[in-house]
Amino acid sequence: MIKLSRYLKPYVIMLILAIALLFVQAISDLNLPNYMSEIVNVGIQQSGIEHATPEAISEDGYTLMTAFMTKEQQKTVADNYTLMTTGDTNAAGYEAALKSYPLLATQNIYVLNTRDSQIYTTLNQMFGQATWTFINYSRSLNPSTSDSSSTQSMSSVDFTKIYAMLPVLTRLPTSTFDEARIQAAKTPQSMQEQTAIQFTKQFYSELGMDIGAMQTMYILQIGAIMLLLSFISIAAAIGVGYLSAKVAAGVCQTLRQDIFRKVQNFSSTEFNKFSTASLITRNTNDVTQIQTLLIMGIRILCYSPILAVGGIIFALQRSSSMGWIIVLAVILVMAILGIVSIIAMPRFIKIQTLVDKLNLVTRENLTGIMVVRAFGTQKFEEKRFDGVNQETTANNLFVNRVMVFLMPTMMFIMNGITLLVIWVGAGQISQSAMQVGDMMAFMQYAMQIIFSFLMISMMFIMIPRAAVSGDRIQEVLAVEPSIKDPAAPKQLPINNRTTVSFDHVSFRYEGAEEDVLHDINFVAKPGETTAFIGSTGSGKSTLINLIPRFFDVTDGEIRIDNIDIRDVTQHDLREKIGYIPQKGVLFSGTIASNLRYGDQNASDADLTIATEVAQATSFVGSSAEGFDREISQGGSNVSGGQKQRLSIARALVRKPDIYIFDDSFSALDYKTDVTLRKALKKHTSNSTVLIVAQRINTIMNAEQIIVLDHGRMVGKGTHNELLKTCDTYREIASSQLSEEELAL
Repeated sequence: MIKLSRYLKPYVIMLILAIALLFVQAISDLNLPNYMSEIVNVGIQQSGIEHATPEAISEDGYTLMTAFMTKEQQKTVADNYTLMTTGDTNAAGYEAALKSYPLLATQNIYVLNTRDSQIYTTLNQMFGQATWTFINYSRSLNPSTSDSSSTQSMSSVDFTKIYAMLPVLTRLPTSTFDEARIQAAKTPQSMQEQTAIQFTKQFYSELGMDIGAMQTMYILQIGAIMLLLSFISIAAAIGVGYLSAKVAAGVCQTLRQDIFRKVQNFSSTEFNKFSTASLITRNTNDVTQIQTLLIMGIRILCYSPILAVGGIIFALQRSSSMGWIIVLAVILVMAILGIVSIIAMPRFIKIQTLVDKLNLVTRENLTGIMVVRAFGTQKFEEKRFDGVNQETTANNLFVNRVMVFLMPTMMFIMNGITLLVIWVGAGQISQSAMQVGDMMAFMQYAMQIIFSFLMISMMFIMIPRAAVSGDRIQEVLAVEPSIKDPAAPKQLPINNRTTVSFDHVSFRYEGAEEDVLHDINFVAKPGETTAFIGSTGSGKSTLINLIPRFFDVTDGEIRIDNIDIRDVTQHDLREKIGYIPQKGVLFSGTIASNLRYGDQNASDADLTIATEVAQATSFVGSSAEGFDREISQGGSNVSGGQKQRLSIARALVRKPDIYIFDDSFSALDYKTDVTLRKALKKHTSNSTVLIVAQRINTIMNAEQIIVLDHGRMVGKGTHNELLKTCDTYREIASSQLSEEELAL
């Protein structure tokens, strides 16, 4: 199947674009849990306040917080805040600050100078540590207060009482808070900042800011970003779907063309290696399997690894302490996929072979439906079909049962991992080591990781079948036709009088132990009829099939006008030949389209002449449609004799230099046979005519009759000469002609 990857080369740009869109889709999908976490953590729990560092703070609040900071921290905070005095309308940004912070109308406030991530990172840590220094110091004054109660009460702190203590707090030496500061440093950074945000919320309320509006605005903003990401993900998915469908359709169109073109160049030797049903299946069902794999594979096989790897990275960013849960999930999923693969893979490989058998039985039954009905073997055919059908059904059911087991197992793992994340996450939340939003995001990432493996597991249904189909297609494409055109072909002379000569020709089928034709020598001259007769299996049809190079000779040469037919192209060779097989083959369409198969540029007059010579005028004219009469598939709406006459007419329309009739009169009655041969004699007076026949009456007027017996020439001459010199011919004639006819 890997060898078929060359068909993707024209679509490399589309594939790169599709993969780029998959990255866009994956990044969009992976960021959604992050923003969902922000809505829970910041939007709900923190009332939309993102940072522990207040963007503005009352003068008393500033004094309170800096009182619990070190000298260095106080200097850093002072450098990043500006005191804005009440009534100082000349100060830059005063009007905007007054509108945002109504407290400025009555009290001085401190406003943060710049708001960038680096400043927030530095100051968040300072305000967080100051908050917990304050908490630890307060706890030291009231030892009966527990950790949880002191932390939870931060959201309802009465700052007016604390501000009353500021004169005392500011006079205390900094060493007073050293022990509380050491304990604060032991508190996790995330917990410090979460608690500090509760202080910041109180400071904002003190400033007169609308906390509810802040919360609503934050949730709406994050929600809008999530909505935008969803639209980007949808657009990327649509783009990938379009590109994958275009790539798959283009690749499979080329595949079908190449398979068809390859089969068109097969000789009879190659056709013997593949059944017709198998070739049809390979060019339809097998190619469809490749197409399905490409459509799904581009979207799933490329997207799932991106989603899985990205999910692992994002999940570990949220909580590295729960990374073992992801590892456990991946191990469980991979184990399930491995077990399913081992069990189901052999059955997947078997599917296409069973489809071949099913198509073969169906095709044989439909092709031979008249014989089946005539012999009353419908029940036998039903049992034969039912046997193959049941085997195919049993194989498919086994595969489907295995795959059905896969889905609930994967869902069980997903639900189990969800419970495990909640169990472990709840413990960490109770210890303030994780926020609720982070746990929810981690859970979403775990589901995305498992879902990506679930999507990959879906491909286990397609990949094995597609791999088998790809190998079967490659098997056809890899066949080198045994009959090839020469590198430097010669040109056949353009004339209406062509000679065909067999020079010591022998032929052996591939793999056979002995020749079926031995040392055949004769010359077929223009304007003459060369006929071949012999018992069944004597090699008549094999001999004439060597002329159009359906097979190539094993030894000797076949020459047309003294040029070896292997030295010219097959197209040029067959342009000189009008071939009429024993079994007339017609194509769906009209009588005219079938006749013009010999020459697309043939005029209506040419069609009329050809049908007159072929004795087909009566039944062509019996219908009001005439040449426009519809021919159904395989010519099932005309008789065997009519098929043969139309096949002869088709060759006549071609106006070739060489006519080959492979027992093409077998379905004609004696009167029609005689009339047709007389008309042919006049119409093909300059052509070389070769006839294979079983009836003496058909060939007795031929200028040259060649008698074959077990692949050897046992007689050559006219009818009268052979009656005298060839025992084999005389036996055949005696079995078909009366004494009076033999005496004539």
